[in-house]
Amino acid sequence: MCPKLFQIGPFPIYSFGLMLAIAFLVASYLLTEDFKRRKLNPEIASTVTFLALVLGIVGSKLMHLVENLSAFVANPLQMAFSPGGLTFHGGLILAIIGIYIYVRQKGIPFLVVADAAAPSLMLAYGIGRIGCHLAGDGDYGFPTSLPWGTDYSKGTYPPSIAFRDFPEITSQYPGGIVPDNVLCHPTPVYEFIACAIGFWILWRLRVKLQPAGKLFMLYLIFAGFERLAVEFLRLNPRLWLDLSQAQWISIGLIVAGTVGWFRLGQKRLSTTSSPRAD
Repeated sequence: MCPKLFQIGPFPIYSFGLMLAIAFLVASYLLTEDFKRRKLNPEIASTVTFLALVLGIVGSKLMHLVENLSAFVANPLQMAFSPGGLTFHGGLILAIIGIYIYVRQKGIPFLVVADAAAPSLMLAYGIGRIGCHLAGDGDYGFPTSLPWGTDYSKGTYPPSIAFRDFPEITSQYPGGIVPDNVLCHPTPVYEFIACAIGFWILWRLRVKLQPAGKLFMLYLIFAGFERLAVEFLRLNPRLWLDLSQAQWISIGLIVAGTVGWFRLGQKRLSTTSSPRAD
């Protein structure tokens, strides 16, 4: 792991921040290109990407604080301004709300913009996960004996700390302490691979899928399944039916995307089958 890549004078360059910047640039480029194809103002694409970045970070941090309310109350400044601790779903929800308000003010249908943003959003999330992997910030999975198991001992949140509140893991090691050099599932890499595949599918379908909104619904389904699956390899507090909060939100995304997909399909069917006046 390499949380800090290098230093330029007094300014350290962190791997997570660099990957976040790369994700922003890639997403902005892809969204701008799709806006041009759709004959939309490319300057609006830049603003949409900026809103997604800012609101995504703010929303992710807010949901993380809500999830860890007792720790936040005990040490609010450290929790609020820590570079780690981001919950993706909070960022996604807040970004959708903010972008919806912005594009409505511009007189552009939200679903058209959502379709244009879906591929870039999928890929940008995957690139951001590589930042989590390089930072070793605790987003990795259970200890594993698989050949690609990864050593996160030099990360910002090593296994001895990440697993300390999970007796089902600590009980397997002497003294109840997980060694920092234990090999773990590189779940951020798994997510990047899943997001790269999802991006490729969405990018290929972006011209074909109609009506507006179906591509975004497919994105919600992909994003939901990706996170639902990877959570089975990660230690997060379990809620109802032994599923984590992220998994329940993921199920919500899958349901929303599926319902939206079929409703949009029915809408198109009713439009194309309605009799035309002679």
